[in-house]
Amino acid sequence: YYFNVIFYSFLTMFGPICCFCVMNDVFPGRKLAIAFATFLVPSFLYWTSGIHKDGLVFTGIAIIVYNIYFGLKDKKFDFKKIALIFLGLLIILVFRNFMIVIIAPALLAWLLAAKWPKLGLAIFAGIYTFFIVLFFTVRYINPDWDFPQAVVNKQEAFMQLKGNSYVPIRKLQPNIISFLENVPQAFTLSTIRPYPGDVKHILSLAAAVEIDLLLLFVVLFFLFRTNGALSKNFIYFCVFFSFSVLLTIGYTVNFLGAIVRYRSIVIPLLIVPVVAQIDWKRLSDAFFRNIKSKNNVTDL
Repeated sequence: YYFNVIFYSFLTMFGPICCFCVMNDVFPGRKLAIAFATFLVPSFLYWTSGIHKDGLVFTGIAIIVYNIYFGLKDKKFDFKKIALIFLGLLIILVFRNFMIVIIAPALLAWLLAAKWPKLGLAIFAGIYTFFIVLFFTVRYINPDWDFPQAVVNKQEAFMQLKGNSYVPIRKLQPNIISFLENVPQAFTLSTIRPYPGDVKHILSLAAAVEIDLLLLFVVLFFLFRTNGALSKNFIYFCVFFSFSVLLTIGYTVNFLGAIVRYRSIVIPLLIVPVVAQIDWKRLSDAFFRNIKSKNNVTDL
């Protein structure tokens, strides 16, 4: 048992390390901020370091991202990189197979955008538009591929469960109108909850404090943003893939505890770019200027 725990922990270490290496290359000179946002977010640290599927799923994602990023940068995909990419996909397929459907368009868009870098955002938007249309129409080609109904079934399965962190949600219908109507609810559930009013015990308090702090970083990002990303297309990948995962979680899960767990695997892909692009010096200068202007600090 102890050997399995040690071996499992050793495997899940590769995910954060791969993520750190890629982010450190994308945002040179921001090592401290990247390390903080990668290794010290409590929910990510907890759910990817214990004996949970989430650690291995994130490791699979990180292995794919690492090898594609450096393969594109070096303009060379050797056998080792290709084998590791397939290993990452296999890990995801084994432990959370539906994630393959979510990550596929993000990877395809990233690879195509690498060939036409100036059209990166347009390529991501076009690829995702195509896959959204495919999501709702492929069932007319093959009834076994009814993806909207699969999401509805998953939501119904969660709604039948009981738990302390249950929240009432609007029921989905397997059509595009219902999915569009539920977008605000899905994003609210997966990105900004639990609210302070949702707190019922110490764990939900910790989750509420964490999400509020992460949202504060997002606000600071918009107020004190500095350019520094060496690969915009990698950032597009992080944003499109992460929000696809969050939207999927919001559509299907109605337990706040489960939401905190499932969204933990995309937190580094969203928060590290945010924290790395905050101009911390300008922020600290503005903070201390504000204090001095209020005469709270006097010059010696």
